[in-house]
Amino acid sequence: MTGLSPEVVLFLLATGFVAAFVDSVAGGGGLISLPALLLTGLPPSLALGTNKVAGTMCSMTSTISFLRSGKVDRILVAWLFPLTFFGAALGAYTVRHIPPEFLKPLVVVLLIIVAIYTLLKKNWGSRSTYAGMDYKTGLFSAIAAVVLGYYDGFFGPGTGSFLIFAFLMLGFDFVVAAGNAKVLNFASNIAAVFTFIWLNSVNYVYGLTMGLAMILGAIAGSRLAIRSGTTYVRPLFICVTGLLVGKQLWDLIK
Repeated sequence: MTGLSPEVVLFLLATGFVAAFVDSVAGGGGLISLPALLLTGLPPSLALGTNKVAGTMCSMTSTISFLRSGKVDRILVAWLFPLTFFGAALGAYTVRHIPPEFLKPLVVVLLIIVAIYTLLKKNWGSRSTYAGMDYKTGLFSAIAAVVLGYYDGFFGPGTGSFLIFAFLMLGFDFVVAAGNAKVLNFASNIAAVFTFIWLNSVNYVYGLTMGLAMILGAIAGSRLAIRSGTTYVRPLFICVTGLLVGKQLWDLIK
């Protein structure tokens, strides 16, 4: 399955662009890109790895966009990047030995808490109150980076939302929280891609085709977020988190 018909090319390009546009700001692009790859006929084992290749191209582009705009705390994410990478690599290794399905009910509960908390705190993330690194902040950041990296490598759904939420808890505004989250998401994606390549679970033709569209979608989405600020990022974050809750609930009851 290496050839691509014109119809499949257009489908991958369209869904890749939309997925990256959303994912570049609030995460959750896998809600679109992974089902799209499955609809092309890829088996699940290949679709997961292929999706990570395309997703890594998306997160890399978003990371560059946010870095260039200055909407990233470079010192903090430079310290957290290797921790997230290590956590994701460990999670990807673990998933070969332990099925991650038992996490689904817990993820639903956590995503609901994230959505409700963000809705109730209406002005949360409208401006930054981050006061810099201290022992408490450093410890929380390090634990969040490793745990969420591990979670992304082991299971994955909602990682972007959880990362943004963690940075909001540190006092960042929504835009910088999204920028910081994309850098760490890039770290976890790299670790996952290496693992899938090692397992020979990637269709490069499909992944790179969708990935090219994801680059464009990530540029458009991150630029809009940077220009529009919290008024755009906050409602999109809430919507994506709600969709993730619905998707996980559907997977549990079907």
